[in-house]
Amino acid sequence: MNEIERRRTFAIISHPDAGKTTLTEKLLLFGGQIQVAGAVKSNKIKKTATSDWMEIEKQRGISVSTSVMEFDYKDYKVNILDTPGHQDFAEDTFRTLTAVDSAIIVIDGAKGVEAQTRKLMTVCRMRKTPVIVFINKMDREGKDPFDLLDEVESELQIKVRPLSWPINQGARFKGVYNIYEENLNLFTPNKQMVTEKVNVDIHSSELEERVGEQDAEKLREDLEMIDGVYDPFDVNTYLEAEVAPVFFGSALNNFGVQELLDCFVEIAPNPRPTTAEERMVQPEEPKFTGFIFKITANIDPNHRSCTAFCKVCSGKFVRNAPYLHVRNGKTVRFSSPTQFMAQRKSTIDEAFPGDIVGLPDNGIFKIGDTLTEGEQLHFKGLPSFSPEMFKYIENADPMKTKQLEKGINQLMDEGVAQLFVNQFNNRKIIGTVGQLQFEVIQYRLENEYNAKCKWEPISLYKACWIESDDDAELEAFKKRKYQYMAKDKEGRDVFLADSNYVLQMAQQDFKHIKFHFTSEF
Repeated sequence: MNEIERRRTFAIISHPDAGKTTLTEKLLLFGGQIQVAGAVKSNKIKKTATSDWMEIEKQRGISVSTSVMEFDYKDYKVNILDTPGHQDFAEDTFRTLTAVDSAIIVIDGAKGVEAQTRKLMTVCRMRKTPVIVFINKMDREGKDPFDLLDEVESELQIKVRPLSWPINQGARFKGVYNIYEENLNLFTPNKQMVTEKVNVDIHSSELEERVGEQDAEKLREDLEMIDGVYDPFDVNTYLEAEVAPVFFGSALNNFGVQELLDCFVEIAPNPRPTTAEERMVQPEEPKFTGFIFKITANIDPNHRSCTAFCKVCSGKFVRNAPYLHVRNGKTVRFSSPTQFMAQRKSTIDEAFPGDIVGLPDNGIFKIGDTLTEGEQLHFKGLPSFSPEMFKYIENADPMKTKQLEKGINQLMDEGVAQLFVNQFNNRKIIGTVGQLQFEVIQYRLENEYNAKCKWEPISLYKACWIESDDDAELEAFKKRKYQYMAKDKEGRDVFLADSNYVLQMAQQDFKHIKFHFTSEF
C-alpha cells in the first residue's frame, strides 16, 4: 500500500510548441535526474532535450513518440509521459492517456487554448482524468491572466482555480506568488540550473522593495479579486475532474515550475482502479495485472529489438515470474524488464501499480494485450483510428529487400500506421492519420534499418474492414470488388473504397455485410 500511495503517473499534453518537452526537462532537473537541462531548439545550449532522443526529433525540434521517464521527488515516485503535440501523432497521445492517472495541460500564454488541446481535453473528460493547467511563456507578452482563465473555462469546459499568480509579464515579468503555500517566490531567470527563492510576506512593506510599488499594489488587488471570484480550492473537486488548478510560469526560465511540482505530488491521485471488460481491477489486489499501451522499435540502435511498454494495474510485477499472455494463452517470463529515463534504461526486479515497465518484445505483443497471473482479463479503451491518407510503399533498393520487410513489420507493430496488401496486384499500401507520418516512416527505415523506400500516390477514400454471416454474399462482394480488396496485417479482409459514393453504393447493394471503420470490432 505504501508503494501504491507514493506513485504519481501522469502525461503532459498540449498543442505543438506550447512547451511540453521544455517543462518535462525542468521537472527532471528538480527531480535530480539530470544536472543540466537540455533544450528542444537552441543554438547556445548544445545538449538536446532528454525526452526527444530519436534522431528525427533532434533535427526537427518536435516530439514524434511518447517517451517515458521516472524519478523520485521528496517521498514520491513520479512517472512522466511526455507526449507528441502534433496532431499527426494524436493516436500515440490518445493511447498514452489510457495509461495515466492524471494529466498536466500546457497552454501558451500568448496563444491561449488551441485546437489540439481541445481534442485532448475531450479524451480526459470522457475518462474523468483530473487535470492541472500550466500557463507557460509568461516571460513573453501575452493575454491578460484573467482573460486566459475565462478562455480555459469556456474552451475546455472545466472550472478553474488559480494556485499561483504572475507578477506582470513579458520583459517586466518578476516572478510568481504561490497562492497554495501563501508565499512569494522571486527568481532570477536561468535556463539550465535551479535557482534559490526568496520568501516575502505579502502584507509587509518588503514586497514594495522587492517588486516596486505599482506591481505590489496590483498583486494585492488581483489576489483579492481571485478570492472573490473563485471558490476556495478543494482537492476533492480536482480529483473528481470538476476543477482544474492553474499555475503560471515560464518553463524555459524555471519560473513557477517548482510550485507546480510541489503542489502536484501532494494533490495528484495515486494509481486508480482500471476497467476491464470482465470487472473493475483495484490497484491493491494481490495478483499482478497489466496491459501493453505502446510498442517502440530500436530504442537502442545497436540492438534491433522492440520494447513493449506495460502499465502495471494491480499487484506486484516480479522479474522472472511466470505470467499469462491472455490473447495467445501462453505463459511468458521476463528476465530483463526495464525502467526508463527516455532512452537510458535499467533492469528492475519488481514494479508496483502505476509504474510503466519496458518488456523485451520479439513479436509476441500487440497494443492492448493483457498480462495476468492466470485470470482471463481484457482491458478496454485503447482507441485505434481509421487511416485517412494512403500511399503505395515501394522498395528503392532491391539489395535491401529483407531489411525493408523487417523494418515495415516492426514499425507497423508500433501502431504508427497500418499496412494493407492489395489482393489484385500484391502491392503494399500504408495508411496513416497524417502526412508527417510518411516522412517519419521513410526516415526511420533509412536510419534504423538501412532500407530505402519510395512513396507512390494512390487515391483512396477509406479503408473498411468487412464481415458477414452470409458467406455467399461475402464471396460475391469480393468477386465484384476484386481490384479493391486487400488484407491487413492480421489477414482480415479490407475493402479500399476510392470515394464516398462507391462506399455508399456498396453499403446499399450488400445489405448483409457489416462495414467497420476501425480494426477493433
